[in-house]
Amino acid sequence: MSVSIDQVFVKQFEADVHLAYQQMGTKLRSTVRSKSGVVGMSTTFQKVGRGTASTKSRHGIVPVMNLNHEPVECVLQDYYAGDWVDALDELKTNVDERRVVASAGAYALGRKTDELIVDAMNMATVSTGDYTTILSKDLILGAVEKLNEKDVPDDGRRFAVVGVQQWNQLLGIEEFVSADYVGDEKPFLNGAEARKWLGITWVLYNGLPVDGTERDCFVYHTSAIGHACGQEVKSDITWHGERAAHFVSNSMSQGAVLIDGDGIVRLKCKENA
Repeated sequence: MSVSIDQVFVKQFEADVHLAYQQMGTKLRSTVRSKSGVVGMSTTFQKVGRGTASTKSRHGIVPVMNLNHEPVECVLQDYYAGDWVDALDELKTNVDERRVVASAGAYALGRKTDELIVDAMNMATVSTGDYTTILSKDLILGAVEKLNEKDVPDDGRRFAVVGVQQWNQLLGIEEFVSADYVGDEKPFLNGAEARKWLGITWVLYNGLPVDGTERDCFVYHTSAIGHACGQEVKSDITWHGERAAHFVSNSMSQGAVLIDGDGIVRLKCKENA
C-alpha cells in the first residue's frame, strides 16, 4: 500500500466537508454581505452615509458629497467540530462513514455560521408588532413600510427569515402562495426552498430567537448584516494507533456584525406553545 494513501483520504474527506457545507450547512450566509479571505482577528465593513447632489456654475468646481464613512468592526472567532472514525467500523457497515462524519461536521459548522448571523440580526432596534399576534399580512406590511421610510433599496436583495410556525402562517396568506401574485418562481437557498413575495425572499430557519410564546423574525436588506470569513471549512485528519481510528477535526474562522440598523426590522410574533 502506498505511504501516501492517507493524503488521498484527507483530500477526499476535505472535499466532502466543503461540498456539504456549501450545499447543506448554512442557509443564511448567501443572504447577507459576506467577505472572505480575511487576514487577522477582525475586519471592517464600511457603512456609507447619504450623499446629496447639487448644481454647479459653468466651469465651476463639482461639489463633493462629503459622504460619512462609519467603519464597523467584525471580530472573527475560531470554531471546531471533530469526531472519531474507527478503522474496523468502516468494514462492518454499508454506510460511508467518512461521508457521514463529513456531513455531520459541515452541518455543525453551518449551524454555527447561521447562529452568528442571527446573533447579529438580534441587535436590531427597529421593530413591528408586540408578540400578541401571529405573523400576519398587516405585520409584514408594517415592516416593509419601515424599510421604505428609511429608503432601504427595493432591489431584489431584501430577505426575511421566519420560524416554522410563521412559515405555516405565511402559507395561509393567499398572496404568498398564489401564482397570480408571486408567479411561478421558487428560489432555492442551499437546497432549501424559499419564496419571493413583496420583493422579499422568504427563508425558513429553525434557529431564530424565542422566549416562551415570543418569537423574533427578521426582514432585512443584504447590506445590513456583515459576515466575515478568515478560514473556510477545513479538515485535519490524523491516525491514532492506540485507538485504531482516525480523528477528524473540522474548523473555520468566522464572525458576523450588524452594519446598518436601518436596514433590518424585527417582527415580534406570537409563538404557540
